[in-house]
Amino acid sequence: MPEKNYYDVLGISKTASQDEIKRAYRRLARKVHPDLHASSKKGEMEEKFKQLTEAYEVLKDPETRKKYDRYGKNWKEAEAYERAREQAGAQQGEWFGSFSQGEPREYQDFFEQIFGGSRPKGGGPSFRGFAMAGADLEASIELSLREVLTGTSRRFTIHEQVDCKTCHGKGKVENKPCHTCGGAGTTTIPRTVEVRIPAGVRQGERLKVAGKGSPGHLGGPRGNLYLSIHLKPHRLFHHDKQNVIVVLPVWPWEAALGTTVEVPTLDGPVKLKIPPKSSSGSKLRLKGKGLPDRSGKRGDQLVTLKVVVPSSLTDEETRLYEQLGKTAHPDPRQSLFQEAAYE
Repeated sequence: MPEKNYYDVLGISKTASQDEIKRAYRRLARKVHPDLHASSKKGEMEEKFKQLTEAYEVLKDPETRKKYDRYGKNWKEAEAYERAREQAGAQQGEWFGSFSQGEPREYQDFFEQIFGGSRPKGGGPSFRGFAMAGADLEASIELSLREVLTGTSRRFTIHEQVDCKTCHGKGKVENKPCHTCGGAGTTTIPRTVEVRIPAGVRQGERLKVAGKGSPGHLGGPRGNLYLSIHLKPHRLFHHDKQNVIVVLPVWPWEAALGTTVEVPTLDGPVKLKIPPKSSSGSKLRLKGKGLPDRSGKRGDQLVTLKVVVPSSLTDEETRLYEQLGKTAHPDPRQSLFQEAAYE
């Protein structure tokens, strides 16, 4: 599939200002956020949100934006290539000078060597000889709502390529292919990474953990680790952005007469006053009992009342309900017939 331009993802021109980039991201993030769509569309929206966040992370920084404008999506690798060119020019001036004046195909072969990892076909030095930044890594992480509230730490086991200790990343020992790595210059080892996840992360957010990616080559810096955040569904607590939603069962007499009950929250149970004459579907608000944002400011917990009837009745309860049924009161279904007659 053709690469999608970051400017196209955000729906802006290449001349857009930094403020226009920020506004475009916020507008589209509200539109494609997975939490705002039905489950059948969540997968599609998560991918769109990921692309949107990736584009914004690059274009919001003027420096990385300049590099993207110059090199495209592979700007990190291209920048490493340019550094290697400069180092090669200094250390292998005669060879690199003649090479840079060669045929276009020769230059393309060398460029493909950088991005594709192939060895040079001629007798020139291998790119292994130059320091290069490590690759970025991607991982998904599933968090509970309480972990979003408090923040948490997670450990990952990552299988990464590192410079071979026998040949020190050169692929050769005394001009012969290294017997340890087979001439590749790298070996694969497991590495445990512990990452601190801050409180207030959001569904679909792409969290950057600097310096936790693959190691650099010959002393180059490590890449970054990018974590895609997914929130676990909860049997009781649901969420809409920063607001937590709970359905609270109440007895008919509690809804009719009003009462004070305990309600579960992410922080533990709290008391909630139910006003008299409440109906099923009424919504009450517990301020500051929702999820936090990255600044620590919390949303609310919205409590939806659900009037329930006892599954079994004592003789006394049956008598009271019968007495209540004989009392004159308006027909609660009258409006249904008016609506049914509406054309």
